[in-house]
Amino acid sequence: MRISVPAARPRQPSRHCLRAVRIRYAGVMTLRRLATLLAICFATTAFGADDKSLADALKVIQGKQFVDLTHRFSPTTPVWGGFGQATMSAACDPKTNAPYTIEKDGFRTTFYSMVGQYGTHVDPPAHFRTDGLTMDEIPLKEMILPLIVFDVTPMLDKDPNHALSVDDVQACEKVHGRVPAGAFAALRTGMSKDWESNPARFKRSPFPAWSLAAIKFLFEERHVTTIGHESLDTDTTDSMDSETWILKQNHFQIEAMTNLDKVPATGAVIVVTWPNVEHGFGFPARAFAILP
Repeated sequence: MRISVPAARPRQPSRHCLRAVRIRYAGVMTLRRLATLLAICFATTAFGADDKSLADALKVIQGKQFVDLTHRFSPTTPVWGGFGQATMSAACDPKTNAPYTIEKDGFRTTFYSMVGQYGTHVDPPAHFRTDGLTMDEIPLKEMILPLIVFDVTPMLDKDPNHALSVDDVQACEKVHGRVPAGAFAALRTGMSKDWESNPARFKRSPFPAWSLAAIKFLFEERHVTTIGHESLDTDTTDSMDSETWILKQNHFQIEAMTNLDKVPATGAVIVVTWPNVEHGFGFPARAFAILP
């Protein structure tokens, strides 16, 4: 069961721009190993006793269902119009400019050129704040969190650009309980269904998203750690109020998530991480949920 939000409420603004880092790199992106983090999480939540080992916790984890919350990305992936599409080509020998091939060199690899905020990605505070945390400074413990999913899809027939409100959040809490401190709050809007089938529609504006009032309530009153959503932006309009507030408060967020319809309202754990780019302002992320 997902958190279904009653009745439409007023919206608040957004649009994405500002600073982004241009990333050029060769090779296949790799993500840090997560087994230790997952084991620690479940050792402290699924097991209360000190005599339970990480191996025991890992057995519990391996018996659970995993849901990928990350889009695949390519040169045709939806992206904010101010950034432009990625390009991907065969990496070449800098001395000869000849592309590496398995037949000739025994290996092959890809050269990627893209903005950091591409595909499912992390927005660290430094994206909008000169003294904000960069990607490599976000604590590891904030990459594995309890997951709460707010589902506004039942409201979109009457209000296709609905912005989740404080009243919506409180109505959800009456059904599912109080949002726990330290949670990752995700917003399900159904936009991810257009990612590959209709990418032009995915980039529409306005769109369903968060209200600034709900964002402030979740961070200041419920003390969530971070938020994520299916859209490319936090807000329903071009003002960027909610996104600006989040990043200026030194919180990070995850954008362009998918498969939130496969995750329950409460009880799941999210793991989200990204390459450890020094002083990075944003990068494609990998996120997945472990279901209860």
